[in-house]
Amino acid sequence: MTNSKQATVVLLHGVGLDHTMWRPLQQQLGRESVALDLPGHGRQPALREPQDLASLARDVLGRMSESGPVHLVGFSLGALVAQHIARFAPERVLTLAAVNSVCRRTAEESAAVEQRLATAGERFEDGVEKAIERWYPNGQSTVPAKIIADTRRVLAANDLESYLHAYAVFARGDREIAGELGSITQPTLAITGELDPGSTPEMSHRLGAAIPHCTVHVVPGARHMLPVENAPALAAQLNSFFSENEGKPS
Repeated sequence: MTNSKQATVVLLHGVGLDHTMWRPLQQQLGRESVALDLPGHGRQPALREPQDLASLARDVLGRMSESGPVHLVGFSLGALVAQHIARFAPERVLTLAAVNSVCRRTAEESAAVEQRLATAGERFEDGVEKAIERWYPNGQSTVPAKIIADTRRVLAANDLESYLHAYAVFARGDREIAGELGSITQPTLAITGELDPGSTPEMSHRLGAAIPHCTVHVVPGARHMLPVENAPALAAQLNSFFSENEGKPS
């Protein structure tokens, strides 16, 4: 049996963002795509109790179309959620793409993200500005001002309790999925930006070593917000990856 029809692309955003971050990429893909809000984000109800990667993945899976397996693309926290779905609902996923994903943080890397989590509830507006500066450094970013403003607006609109529950999953979810990566069977692409200080190229190479059928690609000059910073480069890699893995026996 072969898949003759193009599979739908499902896009999962990062913590504190929403489905709108994918618009630049969707314009470049040239194929059917659906961007979903993660639990506690965008149009979804705020989170009012602690979560884990499994609970976020169950929620997303319940809102994914069941018309056929999809090309599942996750960014940052969304990449961890996508990995969980690919592992535990493999019949729903044709390919997996982990964009700017963390993987098996070292003790030092874990301590750094735990510190950010511990202080995230203090002067949240300052944290928003620090994130913007980290993602779009003054004088170094070529991202249009409107996109930067949109990112700032979405971040600032977060419900604080909900954000903290989601950020805790981002901080610890790589440990939850680490032991399962070797059981992901779908063709996988791990891609990040050369200059991403948090979801580093080394982390993508860790994914490449852990997942059996995983290709790693690092985009030169890009930072964490690869889907908006260089949507054409990401779209080119994704479209090539999707095409290579459609029409194969299932």
